[in-house]
Amino acid sequence: MARLRLNALDDVLHRKPMEMEETGERVSDYFGRNTFHIRLMREFLSEAAYKSVKSAIQNGTSVSREIADQVATSMKDWAITKGATHYTHWFQPLTGTTAEKHDGFFKPIGPGEAIERFEGDLLVQQEPDASSFPNGGIRNTFEARGYTAWDPSSPAFVIGKTLCIPTIFIAYTGESLDHKMPLLKALHKVEDAALDVCQYFDKNVTKVGTTLGWEQEYFLVDSALYNARPDIQLTGRAVFGHAPAKGQQLDDHYFGSIPARATAFMREFEYESHLLGIPVTTRHNEVAPNQFECAPMFEEVNIANDHNLLLMDVMEKVARKHNFRVLLHEKPFAGLNGSGKHNNWSLSTDTGVNLLQPGKNPKSNLQFLTFLVNTIVSIHDNADILRGSIATAGNDHRLGANEAPPAIISVFIGSQLTEMLDNLEKSITAGKMTPEAKTNLKLNIGKIPELLLDNTDRNRTSPFAFTGNKFEFRAVGSTANCAHPMMVLNTIVAKQLIDFKTSVDARIENGDKKDEAILKELQELITKSKKIRFEGNGYGDEWVVEAEKRGLSNLKDTPRALDIWAKKSTVDLFNEMGILTPIELEARHDIELEKYVMEIQIEARIMGDLAKNHIIPATIEYQNKVIKNIQGLMDIMGAEEGKELAKTQMLIVKSISKHVNALNDLVNDMVDARKEANLITGNRDKAFAYCDKVKAFFDEIRYHADKLELQVDDEMWPLPKLREMLFTK
Repeated sequence: MARLRLNALDDVLHRKPMEMEETGERVSDYFGRNTFHIRLMREFLSEAAYKSVKSAIQNGTSVSREIADQVATSMKDWAITKGATHYTHWFQPLTGTTAEKHDGFFKPIGPGEAIERFEGDLLVQQEPDASSFPNGGIRNTFEARGYTAWDPSSPAFVIGKTLCIPTIFIAYTGESLDHKMPLLKALHKVEDAALDVCQYFDKNVTKVGTTLGWEQEYFLVDSALYNARPDIQLTGRAVFGHAPAKGQQLDDHYFGSIPARATAFMREFEYESHLLGIPVTTRHNEVAPNQFECAPMFEEVNIANDHNLLLMDVMEKVARKHNFRVLLHEKPFAGLNGSGKHNNWSLSTDTGVNLLQPGKNPKSNLQFLTFLVNTIVSIHDNADILRGSIATAGNDHRLGANEAPPAIISVFIGSQLTEMLDNLEKSITAGKMTPEAKTNLKLNIGKIPELLLDNTDRNRTSPFAFTGNKFEFRAVGSTANCAHPMMVLNTIVAKQLIDFKTSVDARIENGDKKDEAILKELQELITKSKKIRFEGNGYGDEWVVEAEKRGLSNLKDTPRALDIWAKKSTVDLFNEMGILTPIELEARHDIELEKYVMEIQIEARIMGDLAKNHIIPATIEYQNKVIKNIQGLMDIMGAEEGKELAKTQMLIVKSISKHVNALNDLVNDMVDARKEANLITGNRDKAFAYCDKVKAFFDEIRYHADKLELQVDDEMWPLPKLREMLFTK
């Protein structure tokens, strides 16, 4: 094993940047070339078919079988011009990744004869082998019944020789088995609710859209070093590894130039992304060594999420060509910055107004305040649901550590907006407002753009931050499917906007003028949600104490965070909003618990394997060399003098024995705890057992393994070290 490590290091030392062959084209020339987008549809479809598909995209209307046949034929013809030979329904099962099953276009029509065919029924619906995907008890696995259905709002695309068709995934009985369907429902709800509220301010608004801009953080590790680390291969993170002498302390990686090999990789995956219509525009180093980030322009939420999932796949494929492996785990290296996927979310109208951006007059700013405050309230009322939406075994390692936001959900809006809301809260009185009071309020509200013009205070420690024209959900993990937290966020905001309109309409019916009714309702909401707003340092211990005083929950581990899905108020909320039925929510809770168990189980197994089969044998081999040295000194110099001369070696032997014994005993205890946990039948109880009884051994096991790394001869240590994976360019 040590030989494998040293060979890997030798390979890395001879790596050169793999420059992509230049095409001479501008990005605008090839952007979206491998995507069957709406402009292509106009070229390939009849006018009637084009209008039908456009209506389905914009308004969610259904597409008839006749139109589907025409779309399918056109899509097939276009894909074949791109070299496609197969098609697949590309969907998002509850594993958190994407799935595909490829079928050929050709159909035999006689002996030695075949034609390329792709009909409407194949486009609209398929029946993949659903037994492979988690269902949370919605259906019997042996029945293997599940269907994929075309999502016209997300364009089809060609990768390699396969036409990929974005789809939803449902059970035979109609329940959702994926992330896309609930997201689409939530987007429809929030857009309708926001439109109703917009009517208070602008009757010309006929549609509200949601936008998402994600930021994908990741690590790059040379493939040779990756292959020499079984733990990273199987879990995505280094379960062992002593911290290098230098980590991210000097920030020289963050502020430095992007390494040449990484740049070559970025250029190629950006090129492949642009071909697929993914508008990636930003690349840069991140805080930790060999950590990077890419980000696109904002898009409609559903398409943005599809693009993020597609990008993660593209990154992995391109990375292999460049002798890299992409690590998307939230915390691949202990003690260093973790990787998140900040979700930047906003609402905008078809009149070109961002509802979370201050305007130029009191009326537009009152609209801005309405959506700002209602979003804050929705987070206040549903903080635990938001925490549950980003809870995973990997994200638990990241939250609250090394540049990541804490597990306590809070909202940062900046000192100037905080002052504005506090003043608004104080200045509105009960009963009829005087004309003078109204004028003063409007003048103050009109100053918001001026206030924000030089508002540079940002808070990296907040899980939810307002950044001038959007909310940034910073707690989302790097491996996450954005659809899940976005489904939750849009659902809770929709519910709050519906409640807001109901309350404002009631005030108007009771005699208040419209603006007065809105302001009075905003005052109540500002007061109600005050405790969720926090402008301080979320990394400090004092925030934990303060959050507890405020009654904010601090859910540090996934099983406890996931309990929110079983709470009656949560079940009622999603059922009432028509997003998830009680059985769909229960299924998701069960699947997330099961996934957590399996991930911790795999980590425990690989820790035991590495400790017993790699670290301990290598350590004993080295210890035997030291013992031979001691024996040799005693043979040559005599027992007494030899003992004195071998004093250091004796201490090494004792220290090694202490750590080896402790490591072996702890691994045995962990295995026993795992055996006990495996006997538990319910996924919730099993998840808690794995969290509290099995995972509890991880840090202590790692401590002894990492101590041995510092003592064993470097040439005999079997696993590539953190400094080698992080600093070898």
